[in-house]
Amino acid sequence: MSEIVFEGVTRRFPLPRGGEFLAIDRIDLRIEEREFVAIVGPSGCGKTTLMRMAAGLDFPTDGRVLVGGKEVTGPGPERAVVFQQFALLPWKTVRENIGFGLMCKRTPKAEADAAIARYVELMGLSGHEDSFPHQLSGGMQQRVAIARAYVMQPAALLMDEPFGALDAQTRIVMQEELVRLARRNPRTVIFITHAVDEAIYLADRVVVMGRNPGRIIETIDIRPLREDGGWEAMPIEEVMDTPAFTHMRSRIWKLLKAREQERPAAPAPIPATVPAK
Repeated sequence: MSEIVFEGVTRRFPLPRGGEFLAIDRIDLRIEEREFVAIVGPSGCGKTTLMRMAAGLDFPTDGRVLVGGKEVTGPGPERAVVFQQFALLPWKTVRENIGFGLMCKRTPKAEADAAIARYVELMGLSGHEDSFPHQLSGGMQQRVAIARAYVMQPAALLMDEPFGALDAQTRIVMQEELVRLARRNPRTVIFITHAVDEAIYLADRVVVMGRNPGRIIETIDIRPLREDGGWEAMPIEEVMDTPAFTHMRSRIWKLLKAREQERPAAPAPIPATVPAK
């Protein structure tokens, strides 16, 4: 089971001069097993905080996060994280970076070698197995990071703007690669992004968030558009030119713009629930 559930999740952060900042307010969200969900919203709306709570790197002030029916109390091998910065070990080769987690798990060498070889091929890294990160382009480095996550066979994959540091052309290539990999080897995915086009193209559902405090504005199912429009068989540039895609892009941007116009100019701190010592 790899279902991810946020139940009444609220996150407050203490302010330097007392009081608290309400960052996320009462989030309820269920991500089904093997569902790809993208979360979009402006900076400061809590997208990354939600992902970090699913990863066990941060925790709710109120509410709870469950993965596979169990409350998240810390990181675990059933959840893999891919960050915007590639976070590769510079002194290790492509093969060694991909297999690092398997080595930590003491996976038998023959089994590890077979798994590494499979993801080297799937991610288009053949011929670069013995290269070091500094010898690779940004796109190639992110391929290594994604392969390193997938090779662990996680139930859930948590991706925090993984293509944000890439140039526009490489980003499109990586989006197509991720779609191909996600369809062949599906996982439960939370994908954080600022890019509306990217969210629509990649995800089964798009969660649109507003800020101050971070709340879900709307959740939109993209699957009917993909199936009715035959997007799977089309290059990404053709998909983005279809009327259904452009209409959805406009719909999400209007939601974001309307929410930004409604929000107060600056968030007001709330009193601390526990007096400062």
